[in-house]
Amino acid sequence: MFPKKIALLISFLLISIISNSQTLNSNKTFLYQGRIEKLQNDNVILIATASSVSFNFTGNECSISLQSVDAYEHHNYVSLVLDGKYIGKIRIEKGAVQSFPVKVTSNQKEHRLEIYKNTEAHTGGVLFAGTTAKLTSILFKKKKKIEFIGDSITCGAASDGSDIPCDKGEYYDHHNSYYAYGPTLSREIGVDYLMSCVSGIGMYRNWNDEHKDEAIMPDVYPNLYLTKDTSKPKYDFAFQPDIISIALGTNDFSGGDGKKERLPFNPEKYISNYINFIKMLYEHNPKVQIVITNSPMVGGERGVVFEDCLNKVKNAFANDKTHKPIQIFKFKPMTPSGCSGHPDVAEHKVLADEYAPFLKKLLNEK
Repeated sequence: MFPKKIALLISFLLISIISNSQTLNSNKTFLYQGRIEKLQNDNVILIATASSVSFNFTGNECSISLQSVDAYEHHNYVSLVLDGKYIGKIRIEKGAVQSFPVKVTSNQKEHRLEIYKNTEAHTGGVLFAGTTAKLTSILFKKKKKIEFIGDSITCGAASDGSDIPCDKGEYYDHHNSYYAYGPTLSREIGVDYLMSCVSGIGMYRNWNDEHKDEAIMPDVYPNLYLTKDTSKPKYDFAFQPDIISIALGTNDFSGGDGKKERLPFNPEKYISNYINFIKMLYEHNPKVQIVITNSPMVGGERGVVFEDCLNKVKNAFANDKTHKPIQIFKFKPMTPSGCSGHPDVAEHKVLADEYAPFLKKLLNEK
């Protein structure tokens, strides 16, 4: 049924090279960032939330070639930023590689286009198959780095109903990773970032699962594609962030859909899994500063239990002289107004403004 598509994918997927999360191509014309997979001929698959490819070019002509490369067929999204200005989302339909013209209106000599994957890893990859633009070299300025590990809130999921209203379309139609709190605050304080987030996921159980069938974050994190699929490459941990921010717990505390069996929250399992997850992160990032956060969506008695759990996780490393002391950050309570009970774009800006000074202070203490 899909011979043409399979042949196309085979041609692109020859000699796959795992990205180190932040790298230039050999000609220094493309900058790749985030969880991506590098292919031949400067093609890349944008995998995870806000993974990106950027390039500089001259002239007013530019079109880009993109394709949704999914295990199942549906559309995807990327956000475009031209000369530092957000110009909107592109919807990439299923099927063959598509060409998208990018309108250039300014008369400046050189332009920069940044392409960010808007949707999550589980929505399928977005293949960047090149551009018609007249490329120039792109500089890679070394910055301090933050990795954001989390769930749908971290991903900017269901935050943007501007193109398709919240009561229309699919869940991923309302994603906007570019304006999620992590990327937003990273631009504010001038750092590079990596997003490792999955909607519905938790530290010991997920939104509507007791970890009987579905994979939790400690299961999927070491896989480049944030999945348990052993056919996919492993994550190489080459990003080496200065700070890792972990925001997981909203789904562990969730009551689910009210239909599937949901046991009472188990603090012992949550704390144990959290401690082991941090130990794994330390193995690959021995010099990192880890920050663990509460959730703006978990309040009342559950919020008290949540904070107690975070304190116990922190205290478990109190005598660890090898690593920097774990820090806790507390978001203020929020009643979200985005799609399906998530923060919207404006509320992500609020979260970013809360969190940015805390992270900036930690970075400046190095």
